[in-house]
Amino acid sequence: MTATTERPAAPACRAWTWRRGRVLAAFAVLTALLLLAHPLVPNQVGNAGSLLETFLPWTGLLVVPLLAVALVRRSALALVSLLLPALVWGGFFGGRLFDKRGHGGDLTVASHNVNDENPDPAGTARALAAAGAQVIALEELKKSEIPKYENALAAAYPYHSVQGTVGVWSTFPLRDTRPVAIMPWTRALQTTVDTPKGPVAVFVAHLPSVRVRLDAGFTAVGRDEAMNLLAGAIAAESAPRTVLVGDFNGTADDRALAPITTRLQNAQDEAGDGFGFTWPAGLPLARIDQVFVSGVRTVAAWTLPATGSDHLPVAATVAF
Repeated sequence: MTATTERPAAPACRAWTWRRGRVLAAFAVLTALLLLAHPLVPNQVGNAGSLLETFLPWTGLLVVPLLAVALVRRSALALVSLLLPALVWGGFFGGRLFDKRGHGGDLTVASHNVNDENPDPAGTARALAAAGAQVIALEELKKSEIPKYENALAAAYPYHSVQGTVGVWSTFPLRDTRPVAIMPWTRALQTTVDTPKGPVAVFVAHLPSVRVRLDAGFTAVGRDEAMNLLAGAIAAESAPRTVLVGDFNGTADDRALAPITTRLQNAQDEAGDGFGFTWPAGLPLARIDQVFVSGVRTVAAWTLPATGSDHLPVAATVAF
């Protein structure tokens, strides 16, 4: 009689282990470092730092494939390591996920890059008027289409001024309206809105476009130069209350906006709901349309429904 030795049955699946996943853990740490040290990413080569910061909130998605591989490999080490980038991302952006909008306020301002190829200027104007803002700022106005916006807004907004490709419409009187020289042609203006509770300096700007090119990287030199000129005009403004709106072709996380963000508060961060992405309108990936304020308190900030433009409109209510 021959004795046989029974082999133990193979486990149905591999057990969780701390031995596997060292490479995944290293990638998790690098992701966290990328978030923490993004200001150290240089701009000297292709404006890499600004490009990263333009889409900085989306770096959190790097955790998703790492998590999937960690689960497949059943690596406890990798799974625990992924807590690091998750916590860092939460520290940076967690506060933006909550609804911080309040009620009341003294002035509501809306801003919209209407797109010079907008197929329905009048409908876009009516949609903005329906939002109830006392001040509406428009960017990328096409000269031949300006009368359509003027006609649609005339009844509710008796005061208005168009300077180059930007304009402002108001239910309150405007004065001292003039262009702001940020480019060879007019793409910015400043005005004073005389509200019942006092004057407010309002700036409207449309900064130059940016591109991502294989041979040059993130081309934003023109935008950055215009940004500095705009910041200089704001610094020279003596009004106690300032509102700056427009299409900046850059996010508030981008270091290039530092000349603005170090002087004024970002309304979306102060009193928004979520990230408030505005471009492109069909699938918003970045908030490049902004409302910045100084000398007032932001009560609420939000994006408006899509119009015929490739941008979403933005709005904010402030209290004096």
